Amino acid sequence: MARLNVPSPDDVPDGAKGILGSVGTQFGFVPNMFATLASNPTILDVVMTLQGTLSRVLDAKTRHTIALAVSQANGCDYCLAMHTYVSSELGGMSSDDIDLARAGSSIDPKRAAVARFAQQVVESRGQVTDADLAAVRGAGYTDSQILAIVAVAVQFLLTNFINNVNQTDIDIPAVSSAGTPG
Repeated sequence: MARLNVPSPDDVPDGAKGILGSVGTQFGFVPNMFATLASNPTILDVVMTLQGTLSRVLDAKTRHTIALAVSQANGCDYCLAMHTYVSSELGGMSSDDIDLARAGSSIDPKRAAVARFAQQVVESRGQVTDADLAAVRGAGYTDSQILAIVAVAVQFLLTNFINNVNQTDIDIPAVSSAGTPG
């Protein structure tokens, strides 16, 4: 059960109503994470702005791969369910590639390097090794793209932490626990 209050639709602050309307149009409903964030319109705006801005720095499948790898590393069941749904239904990722991303890999060698690197960033709290950097560079990523990978990983750390603190009720098709990929 969620531990933070979710405003009723009538009590959503004015600053959040338009954003929730856009989210509802995109998904066909307002996912619990966004409904929770609506209690603080500034935080909802920060999350949405960050997502919108960072959607331009890497291709969608790479971002989905990072989302799954980071959410698995953080044990965020809500985010795993959300990103599995988005990756398969909107992102065109196969169930095998989704499972591999959760395990820090991919069917695509370049995205496999991103998944491993994103998990290393999380697990080491950013204290990655020279070998970690060499591996992601060896897969063809530039330093500019590595900065983007770190920024996207941090974006998902933010929502993982919010949902883990809240224990957000899963309102999308659930996946197996964060303890086990797939």
